[in-house]
Amino acid sequence: MEVKITAKNLTVSDRFREYVNDRTPKVEQLAHRVQSLDIKVTRHDHSKNSGPEDQVELTVYEPGHVIRAEAHAGDKFAAFDLAFAKLSERLRRAADRRKVHHGHHGSISTSELAAHDFAEIDLTPADSDVLLGKVRPAAVAEVEAPDFGESPVVIRRKEFASNPMTVDDALYHMELVGHDFYLFLDSETNKPSVVYRRKGWSYGVVTLG
Repeated sequence: MEVKITAKNLTVSDRFREYVNDRTPKVEQLAHRVQSLDIKVTRHDHSKNSGPEDQVELTVYEPGHVIRAEAHAGDKFAAFDLAFAKLSERLRRAADRRKVHHGHHGSISTSELAAHDFAEIDLTPADSDVLLGKVRPAAVAEVEAPDFGESPVVIRRKEFASNPMTVDDALYHMELVGHDFYLFLDSETNKPSVVYRRKGWSYGVVTLG
């Protein structure tokens, strides 16, 4: 497994690298054919309020999908521990799902899921606000937004490979990256669709006609 550490607004010390290296073997134990683990550390200066805060983003790349987690804390060690705990839980969830679905070749239709308000899918929502992502960065095309001068509006555009999948798979990927929504190409209808988290621990689907 390749481990990559990048930093913004701070320097990553050898002590932090050793701290990370002591814990990352757990990823290989939980992940399925893991390719790499990307660790991004960012320091945010909130000196006007509570002072500096460190953010750690963890991204595990496996064939076909991505597992993400992030956390904020007063220092990078604490932020890493919080993010790593979230990541470990999502990796366990993915491993459990592979065991449950081993040998299963069928899929639940969108209409069946909607009729039962997605109760058939055993998923526990995760808390995170990371941006949508399910492929390696090399497969992502990010387009710069037009220059609006002094406008405070920032628009980021991303393009992802449109791999057809079922609603069940889309919900699975949404949970692994910790999002409230997930854009995908529905293999049942062959239409662009979005699964999203609703109130009351339920899910919904929006499909373009």
